[in-house]
Amino acid sequence: MTEGRLKFWGWGWEGEGATDAEIAHLQRTYGTALGIDGFPDDPPPRADEFDLPAPRLRPPAALEAICASDPHARLVHAMGKSLPDAVRMFDRQAPHVPDIVAFPETEEQVLAVMDWAAGAGAALIPFGGGSSVVGGVEPKVGDGYAAAITLSTVRMAGVVEVDRTSRAARIRGGTRVPDLEAALKPHGLTLRHFPQSFPMATVGGMIATRSGGHFAMLYTHIDDFVESLRTVTPAGAMESRRLPGSGAGPSPDRFVIGSEGSVGVITEAWLRLQDKPAFRANAAATF
Repeated sequence: MTEGRLKFWGWGWEGEGATDAEIAHLQRTYGTALGIDGFPDDPPPRADEFDLPAPRLRPPAALEAICASDPHARLVHAMGKSLPDAVRMFDRQAPHVPDIVAFPETEEQVLAVMDWAAGAGAALIPFGGGSSVVGGVEPKVGDGYAAAITLSTVRMAGVVEVDRTSRAARIRGGTRVPDLEAALKPHGLTLRHFPQSFPMATVGGMIATRSGGHFAMLYTHIDDFVESLRTVTPAGAMESRRLPGSGAGPSPDRFVIGSEGSVGVITEAWLRLQDKPAFRANAAATF
């Protein structure tokens, strides 16, 4: 699935955002509420305004086609989406950027990138939707590594299989949640897990960060939806057995859920689904 270019300085894709009229309305509203006459109106930063260091390594010939080292790709993967991250971007400050960004499409390529990073003495940072607000994707790795490589999962996307009878689906780790919901809709199914990062979040990223959703009255965390996982580690792939439920001692999935990418890269997951609601009602309250 082809998607547009991500903004490196803020949320979403290039070309999206508030209109000039909407921005002016917000400035008037907040100016009145806060007693402020005006706001700074700096334009969004451009990639050519950053003084980025040259990449400290080059990908091997076998991986060149899935690697990028242009300023835009490096800045997109330089930090998450917290307010301090946005402020630094508008200050044209990106102190830690990956040297190379890899976009594997297969498990074999994931393992090849891991082998390359290990051989080069480089840190390897998995990157899903990039919505982190805790610094988890920023390549601030110290002097103990020769370089930093970010591994993006977004080209490993799509729904592989749907089990309508069991209400479950086998989904690739880089699948963004809106794309997942669109693929499930013809089957009358939904994941119904809506974290704040919903527009950008990936399935593997939600599992690796143990996400919780806004609609969490019944199923609180992504844990409740995981049936089994397939994870590529530097030692090879590991896959848990798909079961509707198990009480047989420690769960291997719990070893991966919430691991923040420290164990490996989640390439596939079987997730439990729900029937799409037949009715919807909205209400608003003012007070």
